[in-house]
Amino acid sequence: MDFSLTSDQQNIRDAVLKHCARFPDEFWLERDREGVFPHEFFQSMVEAGWLGIAMPTEFGGSGLGITEAAVMMQAIAESGAGMGGASSIHLPVFGLQPVVLVGTEEQKQRMLPPVVHGEDKVCFAVTEPNVGLNTTELKTRAERRDGGYLVNGEKIWISTAQVANKMLLLARTTPLDQVKRKTDGLSLFYTDLDRSKIEVRLIHKMGRHAVDSNMLFIQELWIPEADRIGPEGEGFKLILHGLNPERILVAAEAIGIGRAAVKRAAKYARERIVFNRPIGMNQGIAHPLAKCWAQLEAANLMVMKAATLFDKGQECGVEANAGKYLAGEFGFEACHTAMLTLGGMGYAQEYHVERYLRESLIPRTAPVSPHMILNFLAEKVLELPKSY
Repeated sequence: MDFSLTSDQQNIRDAVLKHCARFPDEFWLERDREGVFPHEFFQSMVEAGWLGIAMPTEFGGSGLGITEAAVMMQAIAESGAGMGGASSIHLPVFGLQPVVLVGTEEQKQRMLPPVVHGEDKVCFAVTEPNVGLNTTELKTRAERRDGGYLVNGEKIWISTAQVANKMLLLARTTPLDQVKRKTDGLSLFYTDLDRSKIEVRLIHKMGRHAVDSNMLFIQELWIPEADRIGPEGEGFKLILHGLNPERILVAAEAIGIGRAAVKRAAKYARERIVFNRPIGMNQGIAHPLAKCWAQLEAANLMVMKAATLFDKGQECGVEANAGKYLAGEFGFEACHTAMLTLGGMGYAQEYHVERYLRESLIPRTAPVSPHMILNFLAEKVLELPKSY
């Protein structure tokens, strides 16, 4: 049992933090104010080879695991980039695992290298209005035609669709009332985001303005059969392969942003003098920050345990969900505590913790809410009746 990073993992962490130092908090504040995608940061990560960290070497990647990817994504968030930085490269790091797992050799050669090299930007079009986490109820239809499929439907909360030229799309190819199991009849596609057939409508939101969220309105979109990933009707099984890695990476990012907030708050508490003494001498300031540090480190152990299990090919659903729950809750508490530490200045944009706080709500809420995780843990760990 070893709780420390390997030398290679530590080198990844150090290298990413050094790389991200080129993009200080002021850069991310400006991107957040402008609502502009961080193209400079994205391209720099492409040129440094980081987008392919978990991709096979034969397609231009580094061939490393989700553990190393988590170390990288955590360092990005911890650098002050927060979710704005992490989300800009989040999907390329893990999202094309279905192609890696079941794609044909032709598909892998055609689809993977352009993502690793930053030539293609990808969005993940799964969630829909009025469906939420009940994925089997997806309404978007992909109707079989000669040589491919004709797709109609709506998607919501699709990140990076404003800048993406490709998308992973989950759609129903067999009506729900014609399948034996609700999970059957959904198919996965990796295809062009054809803006002549897809209206991309921006959702104005509380935080992470640099990385867009959108609704997609799809009308008569043609997808050739060559863009279907895996067998028809087995798309739900394929996206399950990505659920645990996604939870692990989002959790790592939550811990990173929490660490950034605690670090900035502790620095302020050392320097801010009130009543002729630094406010960090007051236990009312010191204890909450110390508590947040301990919580974040405990959450990190669970997240890294989940990542390690995943990379060993072992079951990690409980650990991945527990890690995401702990990281989401404690990352938020750390950012909130940091804001309170700075007092009025914590509410001012120039001190950055208000941005951290807004962005910490993303990993707390997505891709699965804390309440649904508790439902899952109650059922799987405590063997209580399923509540949904």
